[in-house]
Amino acid sequence: MHTPHRPRARFRALLAAACSAALGAALLAGADTATAAAPTAPQLKASKVVGYFTEWGTYDRKYYVKNIETSGSAAKLTHINYAFGNVTGGKCALGDSYAATDRAYTAAESVDGVADTWDQPLRGNFNQLLKLKKKHSGLKVLWSFGGWTWSSGFGEAAKNPAAFAQSCYDLVKNSKWAGVFDGIDIDWEYPNACGNTCDTSGREAFKNVMAALRSKFGSGNLVTAAITADGTSGGKIDAADYAGAAPYVDWYNPMTYDYFGAWDPAGPTAPHSPLNSYSGIPKANYYTSATIAKLKGLGIPAGKLLLGIGFYGRGWTGVTQAAPGGTATGPAAGTYEQGIDDYKVLRTKCPATGTVGGTAYAKCGNDWWSYDTPATVATKMTYKNQQGLAGTFFWELSGDTANGELIRAIN
Repeated sequence: MHTPHRPRARFRALLAAACSAALGAALLAGADTATAAAPTAPQLKASKVVGYFTEWGTYDRKYYVKNIETSGSAAKLTHINYAFGNVTGGKCALGDSYAATDRAYTAAESVDGVADTWDQPLRGNFNQLLKLKKKHSGLKVLWSFGGWTWSSGFGEAAKNPAAFAQSCYDLVKNSKWAGVFDGIDIDWEYPNACGNTCDTSGREAFKNVMAALRSKFGSGNLVTAAITADGTSGGKIDAADYAGAAPYVDWYNPMTYDYFGAWDPAGPTAPHSPLNSYSGIPKANYYTSATIAKLKGLGIPAGKLLLGIGFYGRGWTGVTQAAPGGTATGPAAGTYEQGIDDYKVLRTKCPATGTVGGTAYAKCGNDWWSYDTPATVATKMTYKNQQGLAGTFFWELSGDTANGELIRAIN
C-alpha cells in the first residue's frame, strides 16, 4: 500500500471489520454502466523495472531526483512512478505544487550540477525529472495518483469517468511541464473495498475509470495501476473487476508487500512480503505467489503483471522469539514512523538472521523485523522469470542504499 505522506500505518483488519457493513451488497454488484468502447493497451515486452519516487522525499528524507542518478538506479530503471498526485472533486490535481514545480535546487542538489534561477519557468521535481530524462533517453516517467491518503477521491471520480480522465490528461500533459510524463498510474486503495476510507462505487467502477483513461490517453501514453494483493476468498481482488479492466492497462503493479505488520501490535510476527506460504503463516493465501496465481487465474495475462518489492521493512518490539510467529507489545521504532524503516537503515541496524517464505527476517534486542535483502530479491526474480511476469516494481527509491544494492539485485 502506498500513501502520499506519512504516517503509513495500515490498520487493515480493523478497517475491514468497520467497513464491511457499509459495503454490503456493493461488493457483489456494480451499478455503474460500462464506459464506451476504448482502445486497448498494446502488449509490451519484458522486462520492466519500475521505481516509485515520492514527492515528499525532498523534505525530511532529502532524497532528490539527483540521488536516482548518483546511486546508479537511473541506468537500471525503465520507468519512474512519481507519487503522488491528488484526486479531489472528481478530478486529478497537484499534490504539493511547491515540491513539484517551485522548489529551487542548488547546483549541488541538481541532476546536472546547474542551479535553478528565480525566473526560470519550471523548477522543482518536475524540472529535475526532465534533466534526468535527458541523461537517459529511454527512461519513462508516469504520474501516479491516489495512494493511501488520497484514494478517497476516486469515488467521486467514478461517477463521471470521462470527466475525470479529461482532468487527468489536461494535468499530466500540461504544457508547463511538457515532456516530463509519459503516462498515468492509478493507485486506488481500494475500489469497492476499504482502505483509509471505504469505497462503495460498485464492482464495475474501476473498469469504467481505466477504460475512460485509456480512451483519453490513447495508445501513445502509458496507463498503469497499482492494485491490491489481497487474493483471499472474498478479498479485495474479488471486490473489483480487475480482469475486466486489464485490456485497458499496459500493466498492473500488485502490491505484494504489507501482508503483515504492526497494525496488529500483538503479532504474531510475520514477514510483510512473503513470496510463498510457510508453516505457521497467520493467514492462508496471503502471500505473493498466491496473489499472482489468483490474478492469472482470473485471466489477466502474465505479461501485464509486475512483481512488487518493498525497499523497507516492518517490525515489532517486545518480541522474545527469534522465529516468526512470536508475540509482541507494539511496533518497533522507525526513523520516520513506528513499525517501518528503510532497507538502507535495517541492513546495519538489524541485520537479517534468517529467511522464511522466500524473504528475510531479523531479531535484534527486543525488536523483530522482516525485509527483503539482495539475496531474497534474487529469489523473487527467479520466481518472476518462471512466471513470465512483465517485470518488477518497487516502493520506493529512497529506501535503497546510496549505491543501489536492491535495484542491482533486481537487474
